Amino acid sequence: MSFGRLESTAAPKPMSEINMTPLVDVMLVLVVIFIITAPLLASSIKLDLPKTEASAVDAAPKFVTVVVDKAGQSFLNDKALTLAELAAQLAQAARLNPDLELQLRADSAVPYGRIVELMGSAQKAGLNRIGFVTDPKPAAAPGAKP
Repeated sequence: MSFGRLESTAAPKPMSEINMTPLVDVMLVLVVIFIITAPLLASSIKLDLPKTEASAVDAAPKFVTVVVDKAGQSFLNDKALTLAELAAQLAQAARLNPDLELQLRADSAVPYGRIVELMGSAQKAGLNRIGFVTDPKPAAAPGAKP
């Protein structure tokens, strides 16, 4: 005597396809592990760097501002100077920092010749980087002709 069903049923067929879900899960876990550990491996060299008294390097470029008003008077750091005094001050600044930039702020009424004199003095002093500071134009109203 046997226990169970009287009729026999066919056994289920084996799966012929690979289940991709566990494979994708394992791959995602490996990707996360590599993402987390990669930066740690890049900085694995431990160094004891020497100390120095030098100041830290500034990433921002240094500049000096020269202002010229409507009357043609030159100002350096809000101090009125003649062209000769300005040239001497710029030469001294250029000796201290050869990469110094001159930012020129001039009134729109200043004659072009005065600007050229200032640029020539700056170049003689050793300042070859000259920038012109301007104000942006106000946005035109819609429908207005330029």
